Amino acid sequence: MTSYKSVHANKGTVNKEWLIIDANSKVLGRLSSEVAKIIRGKHKPSFTPHVDCGDNVIVINAEKVKLTGKKWKDKQYVRYTGYPGGQRFATPTEVLAKNPRKLVENAVKGMLPKNRLGRAIYGNLYVYSGSEHPHEAQQPKEIKL
Repeated sequence: MTSYKSVHANKGTVNKEWLIIDANSKVLGRLSSEVAKIIRGKHKPSFTPHVDCGDNVIVINAEKVKLTGKKWKDKQYVRYTGYPGGQRFATPTEVLAKNPRKLVENAVKGMLPKNRLGRAIYGNLYVYSGSEHPHEAQQPKEIKL
């Protein structure tokens, strides 16, 4: 007789890896959903919803990400300064010109849980606009999406 026990990961037993993803000519939303799944840990058999059991993900070439359709002109990012009349709008083209990393960061952050675990998991994402990154010591594995 075999016994099947559910495995619940905790902070001590979780096995975190470092992964590197090249965003060159990838569609932003499809890339972001895969990255969000990986940093949340949903790709692992030991996934536990209330534990940070995902991997650390490095995204390189963030400035070369693609958007489909007319989203470069029509999509709008909205932020609020906190002052009356302080609502500000920006298109992806403007965001890319100012800070290319923000496109990927915003997309992934929007796909994470909106609670303290989601904010902690967001710390496992490292986005760089070029192909260089300072995480060689962690020996990240490259994965293809």
